[in-house]
Amino acid sequence: MLVFFFSLSCFTDVSVRKSHHTESGYKNPNPTFETKGLWNVIVWQFQRFRLPNSLDPADYPPFPVVGNDGVELKNNPSKLSVTWVGHATTLIQIDGVNILSDPIWSERCSPVSFVGPKRYTPPGIKIEDLPKIDIVILSHNHYDHTDLPTLRQLEEKFHPLVLTGLGNKKLLLGEGLKNVLEMDWWDETKAFGLNITFTPTQHFSGRGLFDRNETLWGSYLISGKKEKVYFGGDTGYYTHFREIGEKFGSIDVAILPVGATEPRWMMQPVHVDPKETVQAFVDLKAKYLIPMHYMTFVLSDEPLDSPVPRTKEEIKRSGISEGQFVPLKIGESRFF
Repeated sequence: MLVFFFSLSCFTDVSVRKSHHTESGYKNPNPTFETKGLWNVIVWQFQRFRLPNSLDPADYPPFPVVGNDGVELKNNPSKLSVTWVGHATTLIQIDGVNILSDPIWSERCSPVSFVGPKRYTPPGIKIEDLPKIDIVILSHNHYDHTDLPTLRQLEEKFHPLVLTGLGNKKLLLGEGLKNVLEMDWWDETKAFGLNITFTPTQHFSGRGLFDRNETLWGSYLISGKKEKVYFGGDTGYYTHFREIGEKFGSIDVAILPVGATEPRWMMQPVHVDPKETVQAFVDLKAKYLIPMHYMTFVLSDEPLDSPVPRTKEEIKRSGISEGQFVPLKIGESRFF
């Protein structure tokens, strides 16, 4: 009887496998999603040699960085705030809880410290000036979003709860992180008085040549007593934004990517451009849009200073109030 029950349980688990789960990992729900592989990357890199040299930070005036000593953040007991540290790293304060998204303080987003995309704007706040970090949310395991040196520093200083997609716990525990919770899409956890839901995105994962899509990627909806914040991670445009907006409604702040968009033939499946970002903002039914994922690392071919002006154009074209768009300077905090 025990053997029969065990066998039946195993059969049931397989038969109800979620649609985004595969034998070897995970997939996007979009049936037309186009995977870009190593050959596409090679073609793209070859094409870059024929581009005008518009990606060198030395060709641009210094990008604005606001010095943030963390004092105001440490003295904020309960007000909703978002601070842009750089790239996809934001400090979210809600109901007195401090949350870091995709933290990276390293000079490079790379498997090694001496080569790879180099930071060209400094972090907007030093780690030692941060308020006590309660929670870290990781959208996926790419090097610019799961930075192990930074995570080790945060573990040593704050011992935060780390939320991540399925399949990433082993890597993080191996780096000395103690409190790691893996989540599937639409899983909800309660922590520090907040409800946090891991929500879908259209992207991919992998830290090497042979582990593509073995771990899950996603975004986060953070619900406090009165306010909600959405962190979009990395994503192409799909129906998940509308599904999230319909499920949760009245999102106060949506933190969405606007950079790493060109060339579109390469980036469109996994990175929204400004037009798609604005549409995602509409789908989410959010009040304020904070852009991120730009002005920190050179990861694509668009001019480095273009994401915000392009997003402003789309905001105006869509009839959205300009006051709903909140492009922070690196290091700047906005209190709501």
